[in-house]
Amino acid sequence: MDKFTQNSVSGAAVRRAARVVAGQPSADGAGVKIHRVAGFQFQDFSPFLMIDEIRSENPDDYIAGFPPHPHRGIETLTYMLSGEFEHRDHLGNRGAIAQGGAQWMRAGRGIIHSEMPSQSKDPGAGGMHGFQLWINMAAQDKMSKPGWRDIQPEQVREVPLDERGSLLRILAGQWQVHGQPENGPLLDAAAEAAVADIRLAAGAQIDLGISPEHSVLVYIYRGALDTGRGVVNRGNLVLFGSGESLQLRAPEDAPEQGAGMLVLHGRPLNEPVAHYGPFVMNTREEIEQAVRDYNNGTLTE
Repeated sequence: MDKFTQNSVSGAAVRRAARVVAGQPSADGAGVKIHRVAGFQFQDFSPFLMIDEIRSENPDDYIAGFPPHPHRGIETLTYMLSGEFEHRDHLGNRGAIAQGGAQWMRAGRGIIHSEMPSQSKDPGAGGMHGFQLWINMAAQDKMSKPGWRDIQPEQVREVPLDERGSLLRILAGQWQVHGQPENGPLLDAAAEAAVADIRLAAGAQIDLGISPEHSVLVYIYRGALDTGRGVVNRGNLVLFGSGESLQLRAPEDAPEQGAGMLVLHGRPLNEPVAHYGPFVMNTREEIEQAVRDYNNGTLTE
């Protein structure tokens, strides 16, 4: 029995690490270099579909951004640790987010948007580090009305965890932290999706209560995570098995002085997934219809 199989302080069964999915270098938009973990066909990813990480101090890796492009059938959450991106869409929405901020977008039946590095700052100042999550929508909601909102840094719920600087930043959803309820500013994400940024000092641990019906994913973006079955370094995602409690711990000798991670949980949709480029539907026929709608200019109608 390893040190993570014991019950948590609340007596709930602790989830164990089930498997690790390695991120892969890729490119998207107008050649933006990203680190991607994709799980479109994996049931234990659901309701999440993909995590893209942008991390570079070289403007050539990201300055071309993501010019106007369509989406249907998903929600996205973009979160910035450094740098600044500006969103614009066909609905007239426009807004920029910088360090500590996030933006949520519901594509629904169709949206055309762009995400471009802000030109208001020196593009080389501090580089760019951020994430975009793709969240699947239930079949009954995929043709719903699109929407967008930004979440500025001061709107993010921050919970100090210890005197060494460990911190929880809640972006979306409902959480139980050391037995106490905490909510993020975004509570209406698809499939009860919840997203938090957790930063642990070396040797620090956090206990989270999570619905046993939810999937749990942890993407490590800094340092390392001690899973109880081995240490997983940054750039990888850990999928956790069943249980009611999640224990996360940074190794005592973690690189980069601890661990930084995105922790995700949500209700699995248990529906078929058909994916092509920016469109995620339930059948190939629905994908083909989305492509036709975009080509004839009716995607957003």
